[in-house]
Amino acid sequence: MAVKDIIKETEEKMKKAYEAMLREFAEISTGRANPNMVEGLRVDSYGTPMLLKQLASITVPDARSIVIQPWDTSIIAEIEKAILKSNLGVNPVNDSKIIRLVIPQLSKDRRDELTKVVKKMAEEGRISLRTIRRDAKEAIDKLEKDKKIPEDEKFKGHDALQKIVDSYIQRIDQTLVTKEKELAEF
Repeated sequence: MAVKDIIKETEEKMKKAYEAMLREFAEISTGRANPNMVEGLRVDSYGTPMLLKQLASITVPDARSIVIQPWDTSIIAEIEKAILKSNLGVNPVNDSKIIRLVIPQLSKDRRDELTKVVKKMAEEGRISLRTIRRDAKEAIDKLEKDKKIPEDEKFKGHDALQKIVDSYIQRIDQTLVTKEKELAEF
């Protein structure tokens, strides 16, 4: 494996880590209804965990409510359980055909609590990126140790890795600032 392959693979892993953090951020309620809050919930359906968006249509009729209409109403209780187990902080209203979620106005305390949660998620995202970088750096070092690449190529590889990490950490920081502003708005 060449250095460029390691860097390409590392960038893919970092992209996936960043996207995972974005999905976690989307589940944090800002007081405004958003289908992303529930799309990624795992629902036990017919003995298999599936994403809610694969089992139902999710609509936002107004700024404070989400309507979930399962394609098979026999799993409505399972959807309700998944919502209750999530950290959304909303109680589902089930009328046996649809589930309605009313997003409550955020209190100052809840807003502060959610800000801490998103900061922690961002830090976990940064840690994940640094772990991926460390693994790639070790792979490059091993190539140089095994005499498969010269020392200067190892250092170029390290520099390229650092640039990728810096760009993703910058994205995380920008996303965090945006999410904090969303939480402060309401």
